[in-house]
Amino acid sequence: MTRLNALVVIVVSVLLVAVGASAQFFARDPGVRPGPAGAGRMLDGLTGLQPDLFTAGLEEFQESDPLEEGLGPRFNLDSCVGCHSQPAIGGTSPAVNPQVEVATAFGALNVVPSFITLDGPVREARFKHKPNGTRDGGVHALFVVSGRNDGTADASGCPISQDDFEGQLAADNVIFRIPTPTFGAGLIEQIPDSTILANRTANAALKAAFGISGRPNRNGNDGTIARFGWKAQNKSLLLFSGEAYNVEMGITNELFQTERDETPQCQFTPVPNNLTSSDGTTGPDALSAIEKFAFFMRFLAPPRPSPDTPGGAASIGRGRLLFGAVGCTLCHTPVLRTGPSTVEALSDKPARLFSDLLVHGMGPGLADDIVQGQAGGDEFRTAPLWGLGKRIFFLHDGRTTDLLEAIWAHRSLGDLRFRSSEANGVIDLYYTLSQSQKQDVLNFLRSL
Repeated sequence: MTRLNALVVIVVSVLLVAVGASAQFFARDPGVRPGPAGAGRMLDGLTGLQPDLFTAGLEEFQESDPLEEGLGPRFNLDSCVGCHSQPAIGGTSPAVNPQVEVATAFGALNVVPSFITLDGPVREARFKHKPNGTRDGGVHALFVVSGRNDGTADASGCPISQDDFEGQLAADNVIFRIPTPTFGAGLIEQIPDSTILANRTANAALKAAFGISGRPNRNGNDGTIARFGWKAQNKSLLLFSGEAYNVEMGITNELFQTERDETPQCQFTPVPNNLTSSDGTTGPDALSAIEKFAFFMRFLAPPRPSPDTPGGAASIGRGRLLFGAVGCTLCHTPVLRTGPSTVEALSDKPARLFSDLLVHGMGPGLADDIVQGQAGGDEFRTAPLWGLGKRIFFLHDGRTTDLLEAIWAHRSLGDLRFRSSEANGVIDLYYTLSQSQKQDVLNFLRSL
């Protein structure tokens, strides 16, 4: 069956014809879903010390780290919760960007880059290439501690300065990333590789008709499937935590023991800055910050969808069916199941994440030309959609707050550098829907 014939069969056999739709009606994003956050709680069924580990991690996650605890010398923010707070602790970028305030907090001398705004998303910046033309791809922290005096240490003698972000912008050498939500992350961590691979081969003929392939981003050492981050570049929550602590806050730890900037006048605590206690302390208090972060995310429950908001239960139900009918679920897999775990709350449980955890070619429209692991410059992990109803900013760079714009951005034709997006066929089919049907899909997505 050709791809075109497959699309025709789907349209004819599955989609309903809209009845009585007003000619003046146009589907629109309902916006951030009102009401309770529906997220931020611990998993049901935690036992023993597990609730205490969650609580210890939650407390650490909310702390702002001063100079004496290792902040900087280069950093993007001074706490985890600043990046991950929408709609609850552990989420994603909030409505008011804390990076604007932290830039000059405690006398720091930073200039806020033009791509950081008070009502825009929290962002990190990566440079695509180094001055010699070779690939870069690493995070270039926005701020430095120079001039900062937070009462615990004085960085007035720190001589370093910010990178030239405006110059790099002018050279089209900067890309952005926004924080990924961490709700339900422990369930994602426990999905077996075999489950991900079996799901990849499921519905193979239909995926081929749509031009969908997708592949895992495998760890370079043991070959297992990585699954965290915009390009599924991190294997585990502990690695995710350790890297973020070092890259986003500049705090060295057991996994990343050397400073990214070793300028001596900008160091205010021994390296590594944070370690597991070896002084006889026991229980959660003995753990390093990154282990506490990992336990918090591991035991953080997935978000709760709404049964009737927005648009009512009937519209959401129709939208769910249409979401599958046009092919969205070929990548945004509704449910993957965890494997056996020593943590009963994570063992053999459904993870209703709406993702296949594979990376897919998304075309030049979304390509950022950053290579991470085996993920190429146009490839991104299928973003889990649970909790989408409460998100403000969409796509890897937070370029839009409009769900319709985010959907359309999935479509782009290939050019001399990048292939066409694997989502083109699905997006084309979505746009054959009537306005009322599109609205049902949008209501369904905002119910998640």
